Amino acid sequence: MSRLLTYREAVRTALREEMVRDEGVFVYGLDVADHKGAFGTTLGLAGEFGSGRCFMTPLSEDAMTGFGLGAAINGLRPVHVHQRVDFLVLALNQLANMLSTCRYVSNEQLRVPITIRAVIGRGWGQACQHSKSLHSIFAHLPGIAVVMPATPADARGLMKAAIRADDPVIVLDHRWLHDVSGEVPETESVVPLGRAEIRRPGNDFTIIAPSWMNIEALLAADILARVHGLDTEVIDPRTITPLDADLLSESVNRTGHCLVADCDWLFCGFSAEVAALVANRCFDRLRAPIERLGFAPIPCPSSRILENRFYPGAEEIIRSIERTLKLEPAELPVREFYSYESRFRGPF
Repeated sequence: MSRLLTYREAVRTALREEMVRDEGVFVYGLDVADHKGAFGTTLGLAGEFGSGRCFMTPLSEDAMTGFGLGAAINGLRPVHVHQRVDFLVLALNQLANMLSTCRYVSNEQLRVPITIRAVIGRGWGQACQHSKSLHSIFAHLPGIAVVMPATPADARGLMKAAIRADDPVIVLDHRWLHDVSGEVPETESVVPLGRAEIRRPGNDFTIIAPSWMNIEALLAADILARVHGLDTEVIDPRTITPLDADLLSESVNRTGHCLVADCDWLFCGFSAEVAALVANRCFDRLRAPIERLGFAPIPCPSSRILENRFYPGAEEIIRSIERTLKLEPAELPVREFYSYESRFRGPF
C-alpha cells in the first residue's frame, strides 16, 4: 500500500515518524517553528512535540553545528535544518575538523548521530549566494555521508536512514523538488544509504543524475525515445557518499555509453569522480568518451534568462547524447520541457 505525497510532505512525515519513534530526535534551525516551517517540511512539529524538540536558532551556523555535535555525542539525535546550503560552509570547521573525525579520534568510543538537512538549487533569482549545491565538498570529507533524494519516497526513506545512522549525514534537498508528488509506501520503508536506483531501465545509453537532474534526465530519456528511438537508462545515485559504484559500472558496461548530469560545477566535482570511476571500471566496454553536464564555470547569475543558460536541463542532456552518438539534432517539443517557473513564487 502507498499514498500520494509531495516531497515536502514526505520529509515532514519522516521527521514526525522518527520523533514519535525516538524521543532523542529533535529538529532545530532557522525558521523550523515559524508559520512557513522551512519550506513546509517542519509544519506542526513544534505544536505536536513542543518547543524543546522543535525550535528556531540564531543565524550562527558554526555555533549551532557545534551545539548539535554536543547533543549527538551525549545520546541525542539532532536534525539541524539550513534554509540554504550556501551558508553551511560557515560550519565547515565543525564539519571537517569535529563531526567527521570524532569517531576516529575517539577510537570509536564516540559516535555523532547528527543529520544536517540543507536546501540546494535554483529559485527566484537566488543568484550566486543562495543557489549552490556543494555536495562534492561535503563528500570529500571521510566520516560524513551525503544524501540527495530525488523522489518523495526517497525523501522519506533516506531521511529516516540518516536520522538512525550513528555518524553524521548531510541531506541535500533541491528547492524545486518540494512540490513534486509521488507514491510513498505506507510501511516503514527505510532506504539504505549507499544504494543507487535505476529509475528507467535501458540498453542504449546510461545517464547518471542526482537530485533535480534526475527529473530532467527522465524527461530527456522519454523525448529521446520518441524522437530517436533510444532506450536510455537513468540512474539515481541517491547517496553521493557512500556511492553505489557496482550499480553504476554495471549499467555502463551494459550500455557502453555514459553521461553524468550533475547540479554542480564540473571541475573537481561529483561528475568528475563518477567519470573516473566509470573509466576505471568500464574502459574496455566504453564506445565513446564519458560526457558530463553541470553548472557553467561562473558564479550563478540572478537574471532568469542567464540562469537558464547557467543551469543544464533536459534539452542539454538530449543535445549531449545526440553529439555523442552522432545523431542529427531533432526538433524538440520545447513546450513539453518541465518548468517550475510558473509555480515558484519566492525563495521560501
